Amino acid sequence: MTFARPEYSIDTDTLPRMPAWVTSARPEAFEDVAFLSGAALNHLHLVLGREEVPKALLRDRLALRAGEACVGFSGRPERAPELRDAIHLLRPGDLPGPAGETYLAWRRAVEWSVSVKALSRVLPTFESCQIATWLDAGNGAPVTRAVVVLDAVLTEAPRAEVPALILADAALAQALGWDHVVPLLAAGLKRTDLRKRGDDLRLACHRALISSTREAVRLAADLARRTAHLKAVAPKLRAKGAGDAVDMFLTRDAVAPGALPLPDRAARRLCDRLVYLGAVRELTGRDTFRLYGV
Repeated sequence: MTFARPEYSIDTDTLPRMPAWVTSARPEAFEDVAFLSGAALNHLHLVLGREEVPKALLRDRLALRAGEACVGFSGRPERAPELRDAIHLLRPGDLPGPAGETYLAWRRAVEWSVSVKALSRVLPTFESCQIATWLDAGNGAPVTRAVVVLDAVLTEAPRAEVPALILADAALAQALGWDHVVPLLAAGLKRTDLRKRGDDLRLACHRALISSTREAVRLAADLARRTAHLKAVAPKLRAKGAGDAVDMFLTRDAVAPGALPLPDRAARRLCDRLVYLGAVRELTGRDTFRLYGV
């Protein structure tokens, strides 16, 4: 006898969609590009205000994409699967390596509320007064503020691409009134863009934000549907500690069974159960050392 997988009907297709004129336009003039990036950011701002969007999970997944982009800027071959392994499969006493450190910096950047104190913990190689000076360097519209910060950091420390992009996203978040860093710039920029300065860098950042914001909105809608489904099946989980485990899946890009607040065998069974229910996915395709995520 076989049993059909239970179906759960979740209607979360209520998030406002980004207008087609933002996503399909291919402007050349600076004013048009700046207008569209502003429209895209405004739309993302509305989406982030929706209760059904799992904001911590969205930030964590965007941190993975930012980490992947920055690792690529440095010429390293690691991509998202390797970055996940570098962090989530670490053993006590192990070091995550250069690529893992880059990803870890982004994860820490999105975890805490935006402040000089928090950013000092994320970027310990820089003094808090220097970070404050950089963040205060930008003024004007949000994107302009972010670009000024990015330009200032890269001018003083040309090889500090990761700190520069984190601080630029922090400046953007502050200007938009967001409590946390939302990684946007890194995923939309090219390596050659980081060598630009002034108006050329500003144009590159506006273009980057159009593409990365569009992707962030799409991802927010996808995660809203997936987390709604996970919440719907959660009451059917009987394992002790299942509620805390579900909370972890609702806030983290990836989770290793060993990180769940259950005994090893129970954790693996819970993950298999959630996969069966269509609430989480196995992310590695491996038979061992598996990772799971919404």
